[in-house]
Amino acid sequence: MSVYRKSLIFGLLAVLGYAIWISPDFGQIAAGVAVFLFGMLSLENGFRQFTGGILEKILRHSTDTIPKSLGFGIVSTALMQSSSLVTVIAISFLSAGLLPLIAGIGIIFGSNLGTTTGAWLFATVGLRVSLSAYALPLLIFGVVLNFQPSRTFKGVGAILAGVGFLFLGIDYMKIGFESFQSAIDLADYAVDGLSGLLIFTALGLLATVVMQSSHATLALTLAGMAAAQITYENALALAIGANLGTTITAVIGGLGANIAGRRLAGAHVLFNMVTATLALIFFQPLLLAVDGLSTMVGIADDDYLLKLAVFHTLFNGIGVAIMLPFIARMAALLEKWMPDRVQDRASQPMYLNAAAMDSGATACAAVRREVWHLFDQSFGILANGLHLRREQIRDSLYLEEMLDADHEIIQVDMEDLYQQRAKSLYGAILDFISAHTVQAQSTASGDELYRLQRAAGEMIEAIKHIKHLRKNLTRYIVSNNSTIRHEYNELRQRVALVLRETDRLSRGQDGDVTTALLTLDEIAVSAVVDWQNMNARVTRLLRESKINATMATSLLNDSGYASEAVDAMLSSTRALITSSDPEAARTAAALSVRDDEQAGLVV
Repeated sequence: MSVYRKSLIFGLLAVLGYAIWISPDFGQIAAGVAVFLFGMLSLENGFRQFTGGILEKILRHSTDTIPKSLGFGIVSTALMQSSSLVTVIAISFLSAGLLPLIAGIGIIFGSNLGTTTGAWLFATVGLRVSLSAYALPLLIFGVVLNFQPSRTFKGVGAILAGVGFLFLGIDYMKIGFESFQSAIDLADYAVDGLSGLLIFTALGLLATVVMQSSHATLALTLAGMAAAQITYENALALAIGANLGTTITAVIGGLGANIAGRRLAGAHVLFNMVTATLALIFFQPLLLAVDGLSTMVGIADDDYLLKLAVFHTLFNGIGVAIMLPFIARMAALLEKWMPDRVQDRASQPMYLNAAAMDSGATACAAVRREVWHLFDQSFGILANGLHLRREQIRDSLYLEEMLDADHEIIQVDMEDLYQQRAKSLYGAILDFISAHTVQAQSTASGDELYRLQRAAGEMIEAIKHIKHLRKNLTRYIVSNNSTIRHEYNELRQRVALVLRETDRLSRGQDGDVTTALLTLDEIAVSAVVDWQNMNARVTRLLRESKINATMATSLLNDSGYASEAVDAMLSSTRALITSSDPEAARTAAALSVRDDEQAGLVV
């Protein structure tokens, strides 16, 4: 923390402490805000206990269309009473590659509508009855459940305690404003007209940024209105500012995300700025619309608490209605304004970021995609190690004929490629898994992360074996001895065919996991047979004087490196395609060729 930030915090605490000392009534209001914010924090922590489970499953299956994304944002925010939590979850899912940008924007739009339910709850219940009597039982049950070992009980306990603290905070704010009125009438400081609109919008923005909760700002505003300390129009301006202030949460969440998460944070900022601007420009027409709607639904002309809730819902709803048709264009513009940093893709992790650690599901998804990224980089390194290009391995139907005709030596620094691309990505994966393991409250994702770590580690081992093979390969594929040249091309072909197949399987192109595992097992059996045939053939070629002893020794050693590389690639692919399926992982263990079975194979 910088010296400037520390000084600012201490200065704010000093001012707050002095204000509480000279005015106990202000202290009660401040205590109400503090208890309310603590309740919001407890509520968010309670719902976070359920992330990594049902919430993520619902999110995956309810965001494949824009209407579904919008509905998810509305319902989840209304239930959890936290647009901040929904925004952070959406950013983390987008950062992990589990959501497209358009779906994420739909959730943000829905979240802004869902957050209006808070104003309705405060206006209809929170400020019309004393909630203290309901708060105490909720706190008792919440604390008892929070001390239980079960994660579910802890989550329910935190939610109950959070609601209890919210109730207490609202009561404290309401009583504080009523007492404060006897000492000073804040309504005397009301500002009318455009100046008041802009000043109180700025105050609402500032309050939300400081408290990190638009719900707290709205609750404080409604409590002030109930005590006649804040005028109706000034309260509406505070609501506009509170809506604009919620963007700070998205910005903070975006700072820890990758470029995809930052785009979503940008969409949130853009939406709220446009909505607030429209509300300010058309403030008077909106007032007339609120009056008309209130009369239609039976809200009294002087019931300003409910009319504020109508206003809050109306301008958010208008914002969604105006911007929803342009959601695809907004996504395209954000991708244009914040392009992918292509130059960093090779050596830098693409999916590992702080936002992806928000839950076990997003952490596993981020690591899985990063392992795919490592596989892609490893494919190119392994191909170059064999003096081939990736398109030759992927596209050539007649690989043997191509190898016999093509003697190109690809000049690359294998050690540099290994260090800068493969090893750096593998290190980032290990660091991320380690950090998530420390941070996570549950080990539900531990097995999957272990299999993904193993997949990455085995691919690194394959690169190391090809590094050893490359030295003699470079020498003998251009040798004048056609026999040794043919044998080394056989090694290249064997590894290249396995590399092609594992690349196809690791990307899920087979579709069925069991079929893919059987394919890998067949490749493993074939690789053992090839290795045994190579040993027998080397002995025969040496006896027939077609190769010398030095060539024979090199060929046997390099055949071993090739076999080790093939085994590592097969093991890596098995671990990757079964990473998210424990049953498939057990099937892989049952189907894989054991050492004693390999030893019994007959050439």
